[in-house]
Amino acid sequence: MKIKSLIRLLSKLALIFFILLSSLIVYLKLAPKLEINNANNVILYDSNDIAFFEGSQSKQWVSLNNISPFLIDATIATEDKNFYKHHGFDFLRILKALYVNIKNGATMQGASTITQQYAKNLFLSFDKTWKRKFDEAWYTIRIEANYSKDEILEGYLNTINYGHGQYGIANASKYYFNKEPSELTLAEAAILTGIPKAPSNYSPLINYDLSKERQLIVLNALKNNNKISEEDVNKAYNEELVFSNEENYEEATSLMYYQDAVMDELETIPSIPKSYENIKELKIYTNLNIDMQKELEKNIKNTLPDDSDIQTSVVMMNPNTGGIVALIGGKDYLKSSYNRATDSMRQVGSTMKPYLYYAALENGFTSSSTFTSERTTFNLENQQSYSPRNYNEIYGNKPINMATAIAYSENIYAIKTHLFLGSEALINVARRAGITAKLEDIPSLPLGTNEISIIEMAAGYSAFANEGYKVTPHLIEKVVDSTGKVLYENNNNKELVLNSSLTFILNNLLTSTYDSDYIDYNYPTAISLAPKLTHKFALKSGTTNSDNWNIGYNKDIVCAVWIGYDDNQSLKTSEYKYAQNIWFNAVEYYEKGKKDIDTWYTKPKNVSIALVDPISGKPVDETAEKKKFMYFIKGTEPSAVEQTFNEKENYSSPS
Repeated sequence: MKIKSLIRLLSKLALIFFILLSSLIVYLKLAPKLEINNANNVILYDSNDIAFFEGSQSKQWVSLNNISPFLIDATIATEDKNFYKHHGFDFLRILKALYVNIKNGATMQGASTITQQYAKNLFLSFDKTWKRKFDEAWYTIRIEANYSKDEILEGYLNTINYGHGQYGIANASKYYFNKEPSELTLAEAAILTGIPKAPSNYSPLINYDLSKERQLIVLNALKNNNKISEEDVNKAYNEELVFSNEENYEEATSLMYYQDAVMDELETIPSIPKSYENIKELKIYTNLNIDMQKELEKNIKNTLPDDSDIQTSVVMMNPNTGGIVALIGGKDYLKSSYNRATDSMRQVGSTMKPYLYYAALENGFTSSSTFTSERTTFNLENQQSYSPRNYNEIYGNKPINMATAIAYSENIYAIKTHLFLGSEALINVARRAGITAKLEDIPSLPLGTNEISIIEMAAGYSAFANEGYKVTPHLIEKVVDSTGKVLYENNNNKELVLNSSLTFILNNLLTSTYDSDYIDYNYPTAISLAPKLTHKFALKSGTTNSDNWNIGYNKDIVCAVWIGYDDNQSLKTSEYKYAQNIWFNAVEYYEKGKKDIDTWYTKPKNVSIALVDPISGKPVDETAEKKKFMYFIKGTEPSAVEQTFNEKENYSSPS
């Protein structure tokens, strides 16, 4: 009895809903039409205002009768077999999907119709709030009320994402098979139909085996809908697919990481409307230096071996604005679209040390301040101890100055400095420079045991490169709608957070990493670059078992390079050269034809020069065998009677 009552109640509710829906459709037919050909009308421009991506603008609108019947039938059979029977929502399919998902305790099936998917594409982002679901449902009803099924299907096929920046079937047919949409075979149509469900997974250029599995699902859906036979399925599945030559893919590969990052950033800008209904088109002006981006791609291809799973991310940033001029999120976008530049956090190793050494300079240290380089065990609170090691267990067993510690990336000197200052000093400087990642209050903090994104590290180093200003990293400079109205413009605000004289001293100290004057009991970490670098750069490397970094800069550019494996496997010794090589080739290309006078720093008036021994920092005269001019705040220059802290005996003794 209860079941019959429930059935009657549900039937009444369904009837009421049907009447309301029908009334709404009649009302909407009399209302102004919703424009539906605006989906993905996005144009991205580089720093020279040249379009490098045009969304659905980069193709001609293709009518249904110029699209292969195989693709049309495959799309309907796979995505929405009742497309021509419902009014935008397939309620039986929704109920079935609910049942399957509840039964399995996970989302196993979806129930979106082609119209719903088309409605979804009219939005700039795909967040999953209840308001967004309501808006999509409202758009679905409006589309169904004002357009025929053929018009909806045609629009859907002309605006759907087929991967690799290819929106619409005309673009996709040309990109993958160098064909017109009307020329697609059953096998080709089935491959393309399978892509939109998850473009980064089902692209045959990224994962051929997975795309073939998806192709078979599409072919079987056609067979189950009596569009093809079992023989057709087997023949199409076994057909050899011939893709367009690889040159067609290179440009997309070099730009897609940047493009994806731009679209992600667009979603964070509050002033941008959330749908295409009110804007028709977006023109997005970015900081992209397209020549540099392509050169980076070539650089990585020439550096990293094809037969290795090793990955990379690279960010090149204008330190004066925070504008990202080039960005690489992986070795090969066609094989992995995961953007390590925007989405990955990695241990930064010794690239953390410049924040510490700026803090030291700010707290009275100078270029000549010394600690003893020797194997050391630190006794900490709670009866704990900490025994860091220098790389390869190399120690000078003598006092060394800050410049030498930077040149060798001395861990002992760094930990002594860190414990002497207190952890808040390093954290404070990092925060002021723009590092927002979690920084643990631990002795190993200056050795980069915390994870930070490469974009944050590039932005943090920008505060050194621009002589003290915190900048906000960004790709987008301006967004304009179809009428020319400016919806957003980056103001490139800068905040003075560091002392320009101290950053000048630090920047020069960071040139010691490739300076032959520092060859002594050890070699500077980047000494192999000494004969090759044609421009002056501040440079710091960072190394952990699974991560290798090189971050270098002048007042013109910051270039940060990371190398490692996604699964955190240990790097081989031979692989530690990759980050440095990529960095070197990138900055040399970027600064080609420029002079140091244009890219390096002018000495502030309150900074003096003193002749010192490069290793000990002690003052010397012109007759000394080893000598180096170093920078000091006036009044802090070393002298023969300077008192230097001796941590071994805990008393002051002459330098």
